[in-house]
Amino acid sequence: MSFYIKSLFVAIPLFMILIAIEEVFARYKGIVVNRHADMISSLSSGMTNIIKNILKISIIIVSYSWLVENISIYKIEQLWIVVLCALVVQDFTGYWLHRLNHRVNIFWNRHVIHHSSEEFNLSCALRQSISQTFNYAAILMIPAALLGIPAYVFAILGPIHLFMQFWYHTRLINKMGILEYILVTPSHHRVHHAINPEYIDKNYSQIFIVWDKLFGTFQEELSEVKPVYGTLTPASTWNPVIINFKHLWQLLKDSWRTKNILDKIRIWFMPTGWRPVDVKFKYPIKKILNPYDQKKYNPYNPRNFVIFSWIEYFFASIMMFHLFILFDNQSLNLNYLYAGYIFVYIFIYSSILDNKKSFKIYGLIKLFLFSSILFYQNASWFGLSFEMTILFGSYILLSSLIPIFINK
Repeated sequence: MSFYIKSLFVAIPLFMILIAIEEVFARYKGIVVNRHADMISSLSSGMTNIIKNILKISIIIVSYSWLVENISIYKIEQLWIVVLCALVVQDFTGYWLHRLNHRVNIFWNRHVIHHSSEEFNLSCALRQSISQTFNYAAILMIPAALLGIPAYVFAILGPIHLFMQFWYHTRLINKMGILEYILVTPSHHRVHHAINPEYIDKNYSQIFIVWDKLFGTFQEELSEVKPVYGTLTPASTWNPVIINFKHLWQLLKDSWRTKNILDKIRIWFMPTGWRPVDVKFKYPIKKILNPYDQKKYNPYNPRNFVIFSWIEYFFASIMMFHLFILFDNQSLNLNYLYAGYIFVYIFIYSSILDNKKSFKIYGLIKLFLFSSILFYQNASWFGLSFEMTILFGSYILLSSLIPIFINK
């Protein structure tokens, strides 16, 4: 079992505990920081990202291992210096990748999911992308390669560096004194997630705030400007799979529709939000012009549907952990098959929260796919015993029928 998968057995329960503590403390303070549908969407997004990561679905432009082998000119021996240099390079790389994701049209698709929540809380930290197909991070890690820092150091440091970015996604911690000058704090990151004109496209740093101050992208949180969260083009869905590819779909449509040949090409590399003039006026899209007039996405969902969606989320989580346990002990094809079913499962129950008219048929799709996979595996669900398969299948059947017989 890889270090990344092992770390998830610790990180995920810890994240859930911290999210619960945040909610309890917020209620004690009389502050609303969570909405049920938003939390389900955020946590489900985190699940899709984790599954995509363990499957290693990406195309590496240049691998860091190749760089170390071919351009290394010196090898640092002291472990503490290796770790320190690796952390600095990791954070420097993270800053520039983050900044590119915000400022270039095609790269925004890799990151829009993280900003799609109109809330700011610990659960929104788990909104991570599944659309990062091309990996070019190693290009920015050349300084580490020159120093001969082994690839395994980043394999361990990478997940830790990512997990360290969780805690500052909260509204419950105010400014933190001297730490504001050194680390990325909740105050700094509230600015980053805000769509106010004073705040947008600021504070890209991930651990050390020094990068923003060094490269001119720092903005302090102002007491007189309350952050408004989300994106200037609202996601308007709770479905994390749709959110991940919504911007890409818009780029494809705009590229196809524009009459200007040059615009068909340059749209991908222009600043985020840029659209060809002919398309912009003929096919307008909803934009938030004044953040203070924001109306949060909030389709009506009765209590029973919210409860049902929470149960579905927890059941999907059980499947995810089951996949973790099986991952090294079954074929890659079966891993992809199981992961694909979990993706569909998440797509279905998060779509129900969008109050679409077609929600009643979603359960039948889920049941059909489950039955097909069960048949493919000779009536055993990914190695489960006969009794556990029956129990598992009984829940799938029940949860597939519930949307048909209950009304909103």
